[in-house]
Amino acid sequence: MDKEKLWSLRLGYSAAQADAIKRKGLKAFLKESFAPETVVSLPDFLAETPKSLLEKKIKNNNAKAAGEDVFAAYKKQQKQDLTDFKNWWIERIMQSNRPLREKMTVFWHNHFVASSQKVQLPYWLFEHNNILRQNAFGNFRELTKMMLKTNAVLFYLDATNNKKGSLNENLSRELLELFTIGIGNFSEDDIKNGAKSLAGLGVSEEGGKYRLKLQDDSVVSYFGKTGKFKADELVDIIFEQPESPYFLTRKILKWFVTDVPDEKMVRYYGDYFKKKDFEIQPLLFKIFTEEYKENISGTKIKDPLVYILQLFDNLNIDRPNPASIQTFIALQGMSFYTQYNVKGWAGGRDWLTVQTLTQRNTVAGWLCNGRLLNGNKVPDMQRPIPDWNHKDNNLAIIESLKRQLLAVDSPDLQDDFEIILKPDFSPDPEIAANNVLQLFQFMVQTPEFQLV
Repeated sequence: MDKEKLWSLRLGYSAAQADAIKRKGLKAFLKESFAPETVVSLPDFLAETPKSLLEKKIKNNNAKAAGEDVFAAYKKQQKQDLTDFKNWWIERIMQSNRPLREKMTVFWHNHFVASSQKVQLPYWLFEHNNILRQNAFGNFRELTKMMLKTNAVLFYLDATNNKKGSLNENLSRELLELFTIGIGNFSEDDIKNGAKSLAGLGVSEEGGKYRLKLQDDSVVSYFGKTGKFKADELVDIIFEQPESPYFLTRKILKWFVTDVPDEKMVRYYGDYFKKKDFEIQPLLFKIFTEEYKENISGTKIKDPLVYILQLFDNLNIDRPNPASIQTFIALQGMSFYTQYNVKGWAGGRDWLTVQTLTQRNTVAGWLCNGRLLNGNKVPDMQRPIPDWNHKDNNLAIIESLKRQLLAVDSPDLQDDFEIILKPDFSPDPEIAANNVLQLFQFMVQTPEFQLV
């Protein structure tokens, strides 16, 4: 696979940015990708959705009082708001001029998990999503502080049940275990004392706020420091710990570079992350520019969204339906804001099972044969055509498709490729196009296509 296409897939969700990387150079491309993001306005479909638990309760009671039909319609609309929100994000990813920011937003949403199965206010999820997008390349320590004040995270991790005299340790535990430094780098006392410091921090219309009557002002010991700490102070103390740079660095390397980063790589980039005071942008710039020079193609299994959007891109299919994409990635275990648990998607080898690989190959066959993602045939729908040079011979076309599609070149497949696209393949334009499409379909159903 061409290096530019490989890194376009890693830094976005298709090879659509490959020409820009080649034309501008990776450093210039990255600087453009890091440009500040304007505030995303509330989508129209969320205008009437409840903005708080109280508003949700009032609207729920009013709908109930209006009769069964009205209440049923109200509940249906709530589910539709969530579906529309997910589809809105898919559409945004597909249309974005800066796909790296969206890819980083997806990363953060799988790091600071807040599942819609529990957080049933799409408005809160939109707020969460917007904060992650705005701060995608900002400071990790400061973003962690922001996340501890988002209604979505607070509600999802039971902060509203954490109060003086009746502690709930869920938020305190996940702050350490999953958000910042990872298992083995803190004690149970740190969790208990963190829960005391977080007691009373709950949701409000302005985001997370301490409730005076429920907060615990006890003096606690946290990683060896003693005092009356609140959320921001806890985060500052965590980020003073020696292991603080490495947990997130490891996850970023897995997200963008390799499913199995070695510890030497983690330490090397983590030390730089610490030196830069946990600023994400310089860390990403260093990782991408240095790893771009290395021959590391095929070290990652494509996640479902990269997989499906690459297929659309390579088949030159315009404006695919975001709802159908959301359905596909959900079947593949990657539904937005519906992670199985607070750990988020594990990624890597977990993306590929017998079931998900079969689904991928089935969908690839449907798309190559002019069908929709659900297998339906649309009347008069044309079969898609991948890019190929009509003047090339079979070997040149095979090589061209390999450079487009396969992160790993397996010589064992070459004979199969040449059986499908013979030296004397038909000069008739329509038949020749079908021959090339057959080769394309065969390539995208190989294990090699699953890698990036």
